[in-house]
Amino acid sequence: MVADLVIQNPELFEVLFGIFLSNEEPFSRRAAWVIDTITEERPILLLPFRDKMIHMLTLFGHDGLKRHTLRMLNRTPLPDESEMGLLITICFDWLVSARESIAVKVSSMDLLYRISLSEPDIRKELTDSIEWRLEEESAGFRSHAKKVLKKLRC
Repeated sequence: MVADLVIQNPELFEVLFGIFLSNEEPFSRRAAWVIDTITEERPILLLPFRDKMIHMLTLFGHDGLKRHTLRMLNRTPLPDESEMGLLITICFDWLVSARESIAVKVSSMDLLYRISLSEPDIRKELTDSIEWRLEEESAGFRSHAKKVLKKLRC
C-alpha cells in the first residue's frame, strides 16, 4: 500500500529515502523494504542516491538495512572508481565475516560477482574468499556459492 502511494506520488520517494538514510530503527528498515519493492520495477529511481547508499553501508548495523541496500545497489549501474573501492571492501569484509547473516553474505557475493564482470582483477580473490567460507557456512550459502563459483570459472 505504501509502495503504491509513493509510485502515485513520486515526490514522496525522496522523503522515503530520507527516512531510510536516517538509520533509525525500525523506520529505516521499513522504508528500505518499501524502496526495495518499488525499485524492483523502477531501478532508475536509485541512481541519484547510489553513492550515498554505498557510504551508508558502513553505518548500517541492522541486517535488514544491509541486505536491502546491497540488493538495491545490485540494480544500479556500477559506481565510479572511488566508490567502487569502498563497495568492494565492504562486500569482501561481509562475505568472509563470521558475524554477518547468510543473506548479507549472499548479497555481497552477488554484487562482487557483478563487479568482477567489469573488474576481472577481483575474480581470484572472490573465488578464494568463497571457497574459504564453504566449509563454515550453511547449506543455503554453499548452494549459492557453488553457482557463483561455476560462473566465475567460465
